[in-house]
Amino acid sequence: MSNRLANETSPYLLQHAGNPVAWYPWGEEALRKAREENKPILLSIGYAACHWCHVMAHESFEDAETAAFMNEHFVNVKVDREERPDLDSIYMNAVVAMTGQGGWPMTVVLTPDGEPFFGGTYFPRTPRYGMPSFKQVLGQLARAWQERREEIAENATQVSQHLSRLATLEGQANTLSEGLFQRALAVLERNFDGRKGGFGRAPKFPQAMAIEFLLRRHQQSGDQQALPMAELTLEQMAYGGMYDQVGGGFARYSTDDEWLVPHFEKMLYDNGLLARAYLHAWRVTGRPLYRRIVEETLDWMLREMRHPDGGFYSSLDADSEGEEGRFYVWEPAEIRQILGDEARLFMDYYGVSEGGNWEGKNILHVSRSLEEVAGASGLGEAEAREKLAAARQKMYAARARRVWPGLDDKVLTAWNGLALAALAEAGRDLDRPDYTQAAVQNAEFLYQTMRQADGRLRRTWKAGVEARYNAYLEDYAYLADALLALYQNTFEERWFRWAGELTGIMMAHFQDEANGGFFDTSDDHEALIYRPKDLQDNATPSGNAMAAYVLLQLSLYTGNGDYWDVAEKMVSALYGAMAQYPTGFAHWLCAATFILGRPREVAIAGDPAAADTAALVDTVFAAYRPHLVVAVGDDGTHIPLLAGRERRNGRATAYVCYRFACQAPVTTAEELAEQLEVEIGE
Repeated sequence: MSNRLANETSPYLLQHAGNPVAWYPWGEEALRKAREENKPILLSIGYAACHWCHVMAHESFEDAETAAFMNEHFVNVKVDREERPDLDSIYMNAVVAMTGQGGWPMTVVLTPDGEPFFGGTYFPRTPRYGMPSFKQVLGQLARAWQERREEIAENATQVSQHLSRLATLEGQANTLSEGLFQRALAVLERNFDGRKGGFGRAPKFPQAMAIEFLLRRHQQSGDQQALPMAELTLEQMAYGGMYDQVGGGFARYSTDDEWLVPHFEKMLYDNGLLARAYLHAWRVTGRPLYRRIVEETLDWMLREMRHPDGGFYSSLDADSEGEEGRFYVWEPAEIRQILGDEARLFMDYYGVSEGGNWEGKNILHVSRSLEEVAGASGLGEAEAREKLAAARQKMYAARARRVWPGLDDKVLTAWNGLALAALAEAGRDLDRPDYTQAAVQNAEFLYQTMRQADGRLRRTWKAGVEARYNAYLEDYAYLADALLALYQNTFEERWFRWAGELTGIMMAHFQDEANGGFFDTSDDHEALIYRPKDLQDNATPSGNAMAAYVLLQLSLYTGNGDYWDVAEKMVSALYGAMAQYPTGFAHWLCAATFILGRPREVAIAGDPAAADTAALVDTVFAAYRPHLVVAVGDDGTHIPLLAGRERRNGRATAYVCYRFACQAPVTTAEELAEQLEVEIGE
């Protein structure tokens, strides 16, 4: 037996295709049925790697009695939040407005017109944790719909009207100033865990965008607090159990204050963002630890998350064999069997004990310094490091023979953009041609698979099925940002041109000219109860924040002042939000540092493949300089920054400019380095 989800491609929806619940995917068929039968819609939103989604499915959606009641009284609709972020955003805002909190699985009940009147998250099979059972909730909702339908409809309309007012850039815009960064840093310092890093208490999230802001702030002003906060957080995350010490890559978040016990799901977007943050930290500090984490994380992505054609999958589940974390935890006897005489060193370094540190088993984490463990074993540090690396390989091979967590093998444009950006920068900065090659392959895959003939994008793809769903603002913005990063690695003009095309589509189809910023959905998207516009960063940057950042970069490349004006207006409008809630608006803060960092354009006239050109390019990227854009090529390209730039005496020539006013052209690395170190205006 199967329901209407059997024809879907989302792994999350397919997980529910065999439920006795008569699930529909979101679409006109379900909405029409609700209207014709005058039944409320029970909307359930989750994603494939969500542990509590699996629990609720097992407890309630697989239960025949519960399913029969749902089928009689509701039209039941399942949505993958990763495929439909528009629906997730609208109805998550509704749940938060009604209950004060949100999460997944998300359970929302709607009128036949799609207006929400009840919301919650996980409901248990039987009453516990102070919550009613799911059956009790269903019974109360069915009775209320029969007895108080007009009241429900009126309240639902009020909720929808309230939500529609959220889609504006409200408030008086403030002129951007240093005071913004000082206020934001003060808030970050108050919430900072000075012992283990991170912001706030458990559950602790990685906050990659906040770390990026701290690194930029340090680079821009030499702030003495910013870098230590970033470093302690990066170091402790890398040493903790949230980082996969055997296979590389980060889990979604830590359930405790110590970064020890993760929520074991691994998401592509976290790892793309964190790889880039660790790369930038390595650029700032030169610490080998950060470089190692970048490479191990990207190697994990390439090894376990890549389709042969070049696209990246979405996530690995937290569960395997029905248990959360089972794939990742260890017992001492098992380690001894795998490693033999090397087990003691490994167990000492990674904090393995007989009693375990989580449910009787061990989550690997760096519990003691390499120097201490090496000394206790009578080894030098280099030898101990070598032995541990060999041991990790053996442990990985042994773990690979276990039952793997479920893989969500859909490819999402936006998340691939985050992975592409990290690979493109790392390929250049770490001199890893394999990363550059993977980045190019990914970009080519997205161009062939996700781009339509008119330049418009699709959101999601799965092997064997054509790409589907209109792309959202974040798909365009993340990919455009990644293509600019790829251009600054390869200097192939096609990537720059594609970034420009995507930005033009954003401006034409997503811009909110009346209230500022961009909608999350295009102007020809399916009509919903309102047109969402998320401004706050969540696990990933706000689509609006990334759009602003792309516009700032392209303005410098093209001389299009309208791009700069639109972006600066957006960023300025969120002055108060950035100052008060920096972790929720950290990518906006990165855009603000770009604006106030007086960014420079570097145009290098020369053949990108020639040695004299490469010497100038290497000089530009020898230091961490987030507030500049670089173009390389000869006059006659489609990149306005290169227009009129000529080689001097037949040699590659660099022009360092600020707002298209340039210093004297130079042809040597030494002269270029000197110009890059001079403050604008000196």
